[in-house]
Amino acid sequence: MAIKVLIADDHHVVRRGLVFFLKTQPEIEIIGEAKNGREAVEMMQTNQPDVVLMDLDMPVMNGIEATRQIKASCPEVKIMILTSFSDQDHVIPAIEAGASGYQLKDIEPDILVQAIIQLMKGENQLHPKATSHLLTHLTNKNSTERQPLEELTKRELEVLREIAKGKSNKEIASSLYITEKTVKTHVSNLLSKLELADRTQAALYAVRHGIAESN
Repeated sequence: MAIKVLIADDHHVVRRGLVFFLKTQPEIEIIGEAKNGREAVEMMQTNQPDVVLMDLDMPVMNGIEATRQIKASCPEVKIMILTSFSDQDHVIPAIEAGASGYQLKDIEPDILVQAIIQLMKGENQLHPKATSHLLTHLTNKNSTERQPLEELTKRELEVLREIAKGKSNKEIASSLYITEKTVKTHVSNLLSKLELADRTQAALYAVRHGIAESN
């Protein structure tokens, strides 16, 4: 089954360019276009996309608020931010609003397709620049939260650290010299122990608690 994609971007040229390219991809089906965040929210029920490619700086309703509303009504939908902004003032609110991916508009088209596919497999897709800002911002915050980190095994902590670096299961398996199946098991276990919903929340948790910087 093709991945159903809704594109939300107020720039007509950008939006049409994305549609033109993505329509050539057999794995992807374009099921709608929105000129602003409000249109994207309104189109959710009738179009029922799997993934929304969401611009941030749009009139009427910006991409962050649209992401928040879409995730509230359709939590299973994946939101990938596609924007020109990589600063922490855009990255952090977007992730906290529920985005599972964050890519910049200078991304190579083929890499964008792969990012969409990986997003549907449950892997967070953060551009390195976005990840860098995320790490810098969150590791500089003094968190007073206490979570049951002591429940994690040494291997689960290692996997969590790799997730915070934005690595896929395959990349983690290669780094830790274990099988991809074993990585999936560790990911499932640590999400359960930390009461987190997905890999993106795990990455945020890791950097908030300084795990990303541990050796």
